[in-house]
Amino acid sequence: MKKIEFGLMTFADMAPETASGKGFNAHQRIKNLLEEIKLADDLGIDVFGIGEHHRPDYAVSSPTTVLAAAAAVTKNIKLSSAVTVLSSEDPVRVYQQFATVDAISGGRAEIMAGRGSFIESFPLFGFDLNDYNELFEEKLDLLLKINKEEKISWSGTLRAPIHDLGVYPRALNGELPIWLAAGGTPTSAVRAAKLHLPLMLAIIGGMPSQFAPFINLYNKFALENGVKPEDLQVGINNHMFVGEDGEKTADEFFPYYAQMMDRVGRSRGWQPMSREQFEFMRSPEGSLMVGSVEQVVEKIIYEYELFGFTRFFAQASMGFVPHELTMKSIELFATQVIPEVKRRLGVN
Repeated sequence: MKKIEFGLMTFADMAPETASGKGFNAHQRIKNLLEEIKLADDLGIDVFGIGEHHRPDYAVSSPTTVLAAAAAVTKNIKLSSAVTVLSSEDPVRVYQQFATVDAISGGRAEIMAGRGSFIESFPLFGFDLNDYNELFEEKLDLLLKINKEEKISWSGTLRAPIHDLGVYPRALNGELPIWLAAGGTPTSAVRAAKLHLPLMLAIIGGMPSQFAPFINLYNKFALENGVKPEDLQVGINNHMFVGEDGEKTADEFFPYYAQMMDRVGRSRGWQPMSREQFEFMRSPEGSLMVGSVEQVVEKIIYEYELFGFTRFFAQASMGFVPHELTMKSIELFATQVIPEVKRRLGVN
C-alpha cells in the first residue's frame, strides 16, 4: 500500500513588538508554537516545518533553535525547516545545527532548503542580491557534499575553500533528509531532479492545476537522471484552516487571512485582498483550503489526483489567528481530515 506523509508548517506570524527592543510577543508566539508542535506529535502528524524570516512580523529567525526545543518535548514527529534560506547561510553551520537537532530528536531532523521569497536576510548578513542564483547553487553544492562526507575538500567563488576538514557532529543515521523548496520556477524543478532531491512546491495562490506541468517536469527529469519511480518524492504545500462549519470558518478566518496577505503584499505591489478573491481561492479548484473537514478533504484529494504527491504540507498556523482556533484547526486536520483522506485514497 502507498504511503503519504501529512505535515504542518508555519512562519510563526506575530504582531510586531510594541515595546522597542523587547521580545514579549516573540516569547508568547514561540511558546504557542511549541504547543502546536507538541499537539501535532501527540495526534500522530508526520512532520512539522518552521520557516526562517528576519522581519518584525515573524517570530523565528533561527528555525533550528525552535526545532531543538521541539525535539525535547516530542517523540515521533519529523522536524524540518520550511525553509532554510540557504543563500544567506553558511552550509557548514546549517549542517552542524541540523545534525544537533537530529541528535536531540533521535534522528528526526530534516532540512528544507530554498532561495527564499523574502530577501531581508541578504543585506542583513552581507550578501549581494546580484549573486542570488549563484549563492544558492554554490551553497547547495557544499551542503550536499557535507551531508555525504565527514571530511571534505571544496572550493567555490563566493565562499572560502575548505581543505580536508571534518564537519561535526554527524547525523544519527548517516545523512540528513534534504528537500528542495520551490515556488514554481522550472529551473528549480530541473535542479532538484538532477540532484535526486525531493521537491516541495508551495501553492499559495492561483489554481493548483497551473502547477501540474511543473511537477510533470520534475518527474520527467528525475526519471531521466536515474531516480526510480518508487523513489520519487513530491511535496505540496497549501494554506489551510479547518473548522466544523464551512461558512462560519470562512467568515472567521477571512479577516486574519486578508490582513496577512495584505501585509506581505504591500511590498510586492499586490492589490488588497477582497472577499470575492478569497472565495475564488476557496473554490473547489482553488489553492486555499479553508472550510469544513469535508471541503478540505475534497481539495486534498483533488490535488493528489493532480500531482500524486508523497507529502502534503498544510500551512495551518497563519496570520494573527487566535491560538485556540489554530489548535482546533490542527486537531481537526489530524483527527478527521487525514484519516478520511487516507481512507478514500487507500494509503497508509
